[in-house]
Amino acid sequence: MIHVLDPQTVGQIAAGEIIERPISVVKELVENSVDAGATRVTVTLEEGGIAAIEVADDGGGIEPADLALAVRRHATSKLIRATDLESISTLGFRGEGLASIAAVSRLEILSRGIESDVGARVTAHAEDVSPIEKAAAPVGTIVRARELFGNVPVRREYLKSPASELSRISSWLSTFALGYPRVTFALRHDGKEVWVMPSVDNEKARLAMVFGKAAAQALIPIDGEAARSMHGSLSGFISTPGNDRADRRMQILFVNGRLLRSTLLAGAWSMGYATFAMTGRQPYGVLFLQLPSDHVDPNIHPTKSDVRLRFGHQVADTVRRAISVTLRNHAAQRFGDAVTVSAAPESIDASLAHLQTLFERVPADDPSGGAQSGLRVLAQIDRTYILATDGSAIVLVDQHAAHERIAYERIVAAANAATAPAERLLVPFTFELSGDRVAALERVLEPLREGGLEIENFGDRSYRIIATPAGYGARAFDVAGFLDDLNADAKERDVRERVWASLACHSVTRAGERLDLSEMTTLLDRLQVCENPMHCPHGRPAIVRIEPGGIARLFKR
Repeated sequence: MIHVLDPQTVGQIAAGEIIERPISVVKELVENSVDAGATRVTVTLEEGGIAAIEVADDGGGIEPADLALAVRRHATSKLIRATDLESISTLGFRGEGLASIAAVSRLEILSRGIESDVGARVTAHAEDVSPIEKAAAPVGTIVRARELFGNVPVRREYLKSPASELSRISSWLSTFALGYPRVTFALRHDGKEVWVMPSVDNEKARLAMVFGKAAAQALIPIDGEAARSMHGSLSGFISTPGNDRADRRMQILFVNGRLLRSTLLAGAWSMGYATFAMTGRQPYGVLFLQLPSDHVDPNIHPTKSDVRLRFGHQVADTVRRAISVTLRNHAAQRFGDAVTVSAAPESIDASLAHLQTLFERVPADDPSGGAQSGLRVLAQIDRTYILATDGSAIVLVDQHAAHERIAYERIVAAANAATAPAERLLVPFTFELSGDRVAALERVLEPLREGGLEIENFGDRSYRIIATPAGYGARAFDVAGFLDDLNADAKERDVRERVWASLACHSVTRAGERLDLSEMTTLLDRLQVCENPMHCPHGRPAIVRIEPGGIARLFKR
């Protein structure tokens, strides 16, 4: 038999979709405060919010006549008709937040409008709403929720300890505050002040509070020029290569002021870091997307934790491109700070002449060590690293990572220009593969051909290489290592980028390979003209600069 549920049961079911734990209450109330134009928001908790939650603001307040409606389901001041759902500009809009909180706690609202001389109070629990009564109150609104899930004990059992719930709320609130720098946020717990985040002029001043002081210093601003093709704006801060985390939790995203998680834009973030981040590591930072309100649909999840974008793929591509451009520009700047070299020579002879000129410029007794003469190659260390100096610091270059970067950018440029980047082999190289590796190779034959490596089938599980990338025909190509590397690479990266990065890795100078002086000099000269000379296409560092201060510390000076 079908029954019509009573209002109290309906309210608890609906509340279960929105109010999962104390942080859900804080989120709903703080977003309401921001919508009301508050310049100060204070969150006060007891027992991690399980016993009591209070959110006080100095916003526009609620008129007494509206208080009774404020706690009713689907009663809101932010929508009038269905067409308003097509262009939502506020954080809240459904009119479910306060009603859902009242369904699972004892709710009290004390509010006073800007033009009122006295405030008003209303209490609600489940379907019971008290009459409106006058009360002394400052301008703004104070909302208190007590005994969370007191009438739903099974939900209360799933809550964590007060310390754990406090940690969740503190993390969310400080992160949310990044999007509203001109609002002061404060958090109190069990009568003690946890932290206060004063209002500031811009988001940058709050980065250290969220990411930590050291991590915040590794953040660089997004290049805004790269986002001009998008309808809207993109700003934010992203971590420099080499500064990363084990997961995505610190990849923070705001869309029209709404703190979100977006799989689509998380993928764009990873794509932007392709060839800049190491496999298995995740960059961090914060992005602020501002789009026309009719391009964003937040009405797809009860907790409003995700949105649907009208032009999602175009926005994701803009995010990817902006991150990539920012990282390339930063790499070029870092390279300029790390080394000083002249234009790349056209031949080995020119390289030798260039090197000889450098030595001739610096007398043996020159105390400056040639600080004005550019970068000098000094030696090869362990047949793996190139030791050089510009007279003011030591520069170490990983020869494999550097050569890999040079080869990768040459392959990409040739493939994008649709030129013929391959050299035919006089004697093709034949090899056999196991069944699983055959399937892996077949999937990437086309991007390999675009990159300059031509492989043709030569019978059952047999193949032969008939051409290699220009300039690398004399090197043995490690097919097995290439396929293993390709399978281990990050899947978020574009398949061609993955293939070309692995192709470059397995067709260039290896660690342990002896290089003469002219080869090392040519390698550095070619590296300087790369878009990202600081990292190999898999994100590993190619250049490390050791300043005099670092050397002094080694000698305990």
